[in-house]
Amino acid sequence: MSDRLDCKTCNESLCGRKYIQVEDKPHCIPCYDRLYANTCQECKEVIGHNAKELFYEDRHYHSHCFRCFRCDRSLADEPFTSQEDALVCSDCYCNEYSSKCVSCDKTVMPGSKLLEYGGSTWHEDCFMCHGCEKPIGAEAFIPDNNNYYCVQCYEGRVAPQCSHCKKALTKGGVTYKDEVWHKECFLCTGCKAPLAGQPFTSQGESPYCVKCFSSLYAKKCAGCNTAITGFGDGKYVSFEDRQWHQPCFKCSRCSVSLVGSGFFPDRDQILCTDCNNDD
Repeated sequence: MSDRLDCKTCNESLCGRKYIQVEDKPHCIPCYDRLYANTCQECKEVIGHNAKELFYEDRHYHSHCFRCFRCDRSLADEPFTSQEDALVCSDCYCNEYSSKCVSCDKTVMPGSKLLEYGGSTWHEDCFMCHGCEKPIGAEAFIPDNNNYYCVQCYEGRVAPQCSHCKKALTKGGVTYKDEVWHKECFLCTGCKAPLAGQPFTSQGESPYCVKCFSSLYAKKCAGCNTAITGFGDGKYVSFEDRQWHQPCFKCSRCSVSLVGSGFFPDRDQILCTDCNNDD
């Protein structure tokens, strides 16, 4: 007589019944489902031994429960992602989370080539030069008034031209009398030294460094006999055909400052009131 075949959990006979072995130990179907079957993440019910089961990131689902959280479509054979433990199909994910191309207004699909600039997103092929209308791709570009140009179009069509060399000025530069120069092209008319970042003045339409302007055009102070350039202590006093730096405008006898005070000319001298009265 053969040995009895009983369920190792409830000890009921398995003779003529369907059973499942776990580690070589037979279990009746009700005991197996109760002890070993997984619970569906979606409906919270047991996934029975004869149900099709899907597994994703330590979570178990009935195949009919493995669906998009947004549109309820089956994800069994569809690409999907997970958002805060909720399953989302690719279409719903793109509509809700992906950026739209500002050029064609279509979704920029995950994994596709894109370009982001200034908070906006483009398909790589939609990011085109406003001049030649060719895709810029990964090449250098220059923004101008909400338009974007390849370097060649910007330099040829948009960029201002240097007043000296007539070549495109794409960055930096110097503006003087409503005209622009490359920094290296903005030079003293006299000695040709670069003036960018340096004090300078002009004679007519021509810019000069302080040294050249002083030697060529500046008036001489009647007090110290040096040039009055308008730089540094640039304020000066003018009387008849003579000029003085303000610090040099003082009494020829007692050296008190005459700026803002009455004074008296005495041939080549200028006198304060007290010294004039002493005469």
